[in-house]
Amino acid sequence: MPTDDLPETFHVTTDEQLRAVSNLTRHRIMAVLRFEPATITQIAERVGLAKGSSSYHVRLLERAGLVKVVRTRKVRGVTERYYAMAARSIALPDPGEGGPDVLMRHAVADLEASPADGERHVRMAHLRLTEEQFAELGARLQALADEYRELSDPSLPDASLVFALFHPARREQTEGDAK
Repeated sequence: MPTDDLPETFHVTTDEQLRAVSNLTRHRIMAVLRFEPATITQIAERVGLAKGSSSYHVRLLERAGLVKVVRTRKVRGVTERYYAMAARSIALPDPGEGGPDVLMRHAVADLEASPADGERHVRMAHLRLTEEQFAELGARLQALADEYRELSDPSLPDASLVFALFHPARREQTEGDAK
């Protein structure tokens, strides 16, 4: 299924949808379906699940509207369904104060599961920016991610890009803290 047929963004708005995307196994299933449709058997093999577990998680994603059946075919009298993402990207709600950031939890879990001997570029930088610089950097990072997403080739291995630009919570200065 060409990704040109997909809506650009699916906005997670309900508790059912949020529960569906909050699960790490379902997150990994959605990663399998990111670039091309797959059957329950293919999903199970790629994620390392039993077919029954894979089917259960895909049904929950389908019920939440995050994935959909894009084609079917008969194989030895059984209807095989191919599932794909319902949109090119998923927009999660702001976690709110003190709420779990599902996206970052999944990103860290994926990073920890990646091969330790593989090439990785992981950096953290603490910056002091004006509001204008902050907004400009956010826009530039988004544009760069969009540019490379357009270049993505489903025949190539997956690469994940995660960025977070935020103002950390202010901590109360205690006696003896240096400015």
